[in-house]
Amino acid sequence: MDSIVIGGGASGMLCAIYMAKNGIKVTLLEKNNKLGKKLYITGKGRCNITNLTDVETLLNKVYHNPKFLYSAFYSYTPEDVINLLEELGLSTKTERGNRVFPSSDKSVDVIKTLEKALKKYNVQVQLNTEVLDVVVENKVAVGVKTANEVIYGDNIVVATGGLSYETTGSTGDGYKWAKENDLTVTDLEPSLVPLVCKESYCKDLQGLSLKNIRLKIINKKKVLYEDFGEMMFTHFGITGPLVLSASGNINKGKCTLPLEGYIDLKPALSYEDLN
Repeated sequence: MDSIVIGGGASGMLCAIYMAKNGIKVTLLEKNNKLGKKLYITGKGRCNITNLTDVETLLNKVYHNPKFLYSAFYSYTPEDVINLLEELGLSTKTERGNRVFPSSDKSVDVIKTLEKALKKYNVQVQLNTEVLDVVVENKVAVGVKTANEVIYGDNIVVATGGLSYETTGSTGDGYKWAKENDLTVTDLEPSLVPLVCKESYCKDLQGLSLKNIRLKIINKKKVLYEDFGEMMFTHFGITGPLVLSASGNINKGKCTLPLEGYIDLKPALSYEDLN
């Protein structure tokens, strides 16, 4: 049995590794000149591998349709991810908030570990190979079309990612193929992104990081998001873990812009104590 995996990111590499471990001949196609291009920038270059917490807590952090991920989260847990990487020789560490990073703080080490596994299990990797279309016969995917050839396989896995960071290769190819084959694709909206602020002083504060603060996002007196953690000012507004999480709670179609944001620099103190 031959299988083709389209996309050499984290998902594509893991999929190829597990299929090859189970005796399936796998060809992995990546349009970039190297694997895991988006992994290089994950966690500010440190690669936030996973979050070592229970599945129910993870599901509660999924803001839209968490039931969709229920089976996946229980079938392959954060512990499974860590165990695989450590079996392959990568040392990991767990930091505040149960965030898991490579001990070296280098995302490239995660990529090298996955590349080593691909080689170990004889996965055929083809770089600089852009898939232009999926070949479908009688509503079944039977192969892929590249600029130079048509490659056939018993199983075709689309692991092209979403529509974000186009320079890393995430250009929404999977959505296009899904639409072309009569699958329903919902409207795409940005999520887990920085927020733009109208105040000019944000640019003056560019690079300033705030820790242990509380951020609240309000839409017409309704609290859309409120949590405790870290954020940073940029030349256009605010970013950081708190802000990215806040953006996931903002449905632009149901909000009246602009929204209001409030930062509590000393959330552990009451106003009276602070005064």
